[in-house]
Amino acid sequence: MDLRYGAAPPAGPRCAGPSGEPGGAAGRPGVRERRWRPDGPLDITLILHPYRRGDGDPTWRVTPDGATWRICRTPDGPGTLRISRCEGKVLGSAWGPGAEWLLETLPALLGAGDDLSGFVPRHEVVRRAVGRHTGLRIGRTSRVLEALVPAVLEQKVVLAEARRAWRWLLARYGEPAPGPAPEGMRVFPEAEVWRSIPSWDWHRAGAEAVRARTIANAARYAAKLEAATGSAELDRLLRALPGVGVWTSAEVRQRSHGDPDAVSVGDYHLPSLVGWSLSGQRTDDAGMLRLLAPYRGHRHRVGRLLALTGRRPPARGPRTAPRDYRSF
Repeated sequence: MDLRYGAAPPAGPRCAGPSGEPGGAAGRPGVRERRWRPDGPLDITLILHPYRRGDGDPTWRVTPDGATWRICRTPDGPGTLRISRCEGKVLGSAWGPGAEWLLETLPALLGAGDDLSGFVPRHEVVRRAVGRHTGLRIGRTSRVLEALVPAVLEQKVVLAEARRAWRWLLARYGEPAPGPAPEGMRVFPEAEVWRSIPSWDWHRAGAEAVRARTIANAARYAAKLEAATGSAELDRLLRALPGVGVWTSAEVRQRSHGDPDAVSVGDYHLPSLVGWSLSGQRTDDAGMLRLLAPYRGHRHRVGRLLALTGRRPPARGPRTAPRDYRSF
């Protein structure tokens, strides 16, 4: 199978700006724009999905016009990015001090640097998933702390609880987004802010002391983490931090560095998904790694492809009930 990205998508209708006006920066003060033509099929929704922490994530939003909004604290300061399709190209519109950085890194965010070298589907289910999702790429945000905080919040709790804590903390400590962002969107707080959050607000958010300490301590080393030159170096730095293990490091590097091999060992669902999809049986972490061994270099990619197939092992019992730490 030819795994190179194919021909660019056909030109679409004339694009519209955030208020419905025809594309173009004229008449919209403070906006910067960039048009980028991908080298093949590109599914913006699939690529950006892992970055969003639920539909209510204050840093990501998809609006009824189909545009995706990203709010980010860039190295240059807060920025708002609107991503849409325009005449076969990707249109990025950005506002705030971080606008130029957001536009410069837009192709990387959408997987322009994703390298399929060495990826050969060895199972029929993987081959079918590749064929059905030709627009999937592994992108990178290039922001480590932004990926680390919600990953720590998701440690050993149900997803709904972690996402509620994420929303509460961003609403309480995040800044309003620059530009015409949708209402309620917030800028990720600076590292110093995460270090200064009092214990009672962590409690109100629903994060117990262990996760709070892990985030506050990681924020002390934010500059060093952000400066990591590659996924391997970042893995070493992250796992030297108390409270950050293999799973958390992988979840961060998948997003910040676009590592296609950062498999989430220790995940509650992934081993069963991989085992059921590739062997027809449930398995544990060790079994999952054995099944993924032929895909070394692309193990995270395969996990994403398998998740898109919708194949799941039969449920064994009721779902884990949320534990509301605010009541403890």
